[in-house]
Amino acid sequence: MTTQPTSGQTAAHPSFGEAFMTWLKIGCINFGGPAGQIAMMHRILVDEKKWIDEPRFLHALNFSMLLPGPEATQLATYVGWVLHGVRGGLTAGILFVLPGAFVMLGLSLLYAYGRGVGAIDGALFGIKAAVLVIVLEALIRIGKRALKSWLMVGLAALAFIAIFFFDLPFPLIVGAAALAGYGVSKSRPDLVGVSGTVDTIRTHEGNRWRHAIVALLVGLTLWWAPVAIAALTFGTSHVLVAIGLFFSKLAVVTFGGAYAVLAYMAQQVVQTHHWMTAPEMVDGLGLAETTPGPLILVTQFVGFLAAFRAPAPFSPLTAGLIGAALTTWVTFVPAILWIFAGAPFLEDLRANKRLAGALAAITAAVVGVILNLSVWFALHVLFGTVTEHHAGWLRWFAFDPAALDRHAALLAVVAALLAFRFHRGLLEVIVVMALLGIVSRYSF
Repeated sequence: MTTQPTSGQTAAHPSFGEAFMTWLKIGCINFGGPAGQIAMMHRILVDEKKWIDEPRFLHALNFSMLLPGPEATQLATYVGWVLHGVRGGLTAGILFVLPGAFVMLGLSLLYAYGRGVGAIDGALFGIKAAVLVIVLEALIRIGKRALKSWLMVGLAALAFIAIFFFDLPFPLIVGAAALAGYGVSKSRPDLVGVSGTVDTIRTHEGNRWRHAIVALLVGLTLWWAPVAIAALTFGTSHVLVAIGLFFSKLAVVTFGGAYAVLAYMAQQVVQTHHWMTAPEMVDGLGLAETTPGPLILVTQFVGFLAAFRAPAPFSPLTAGLIGAALTTWVTFVPAILWIFAGAPFLEDLRANKRLAGALAAITAAVVGVILNLSVWFALHVLFGTVTEHHAGWLRWFAFDPAALDRHAALLAVVAALLAFRFHRGLLEVIVVMALLGIVSRYSF
């Protein structure tokens, strides 16, 4: 696991100390979600520092998007690995996440202890409206990129129907889409957008299989050790074990970015585990949007509140801190593990058209899943009480149209104008909506 890739493709090779300070800077300023974070890394690493050239950066980005987990974090980990081997990859991955994790922890504490304070409740009310627009914006952006054939549109529609009306598990939808894309790519690769050739470059020398096996053994041990310790110490029914198992499962199926898995996660933590309410889940997403680091840090908010509300044998604060730490661990250790295990095979994966077809189909299905998230959030933010009903396999949500929260709807319209008409940045929209939420709290 100590092998290091050749650095012949890089235009400059920084010292480890210089790289450390740069990764720390990136970790503190990487606002704006995956698109903004990737653009920022390109500017710093390719254009300014010239530590990695354009082809390798783009290859690394494509590789990261093939994997489950937050792609921007994995891209940073891969570039760190290219520059300084394992210690460079660990440094880049950890520093990309750590500043945002500390900010998210502070916001979780403020949320847990500050509810009932007018200004805080008002800010959260305004942020909810911003979240609706942010998710809709992600839906449009990913849809434009992914839905380029009738097959992709059909997969997106089927994914929406499957998860919204039939409550099928997200992993099942991902698996079915992958199989469809894998099969179609052989006879009609154009339908999944993988026609043409793939240019490859050599990124690793040495014993690739030995490197991958060692990385897997070490990574899996680190990943599951805290969950096993919690199970042995507190029993398998303890909330910490449930947190560890649930978010470990998410780490395996988070293809398509954070917004894809949020739909599955939101409904599971609200309806299955009952760790929080739907409006609280929207609050968590809004808070995560305000922090540097990956959007998937919203999982830390969920883990904190879940343990905070079932603290035995700890105090609520201690339990919340442990729950947040455990959630962050099982979310990001696997993401970094995939990079260390798979990086030596980067070009083999890139050149596999059938695998590329499977991933393209997953991305299309993700559009349908994000549409489900958009509708689910909108119902819970705009209409007070929303009840779930079942008739055999069919599931639907009932609400009273007369119960429309006009203040929330007005704020959502304002957020939409800021984002789509005036093209304001994500963080700016959230701040403005939080301020408007405070004003509405004291004006009506």
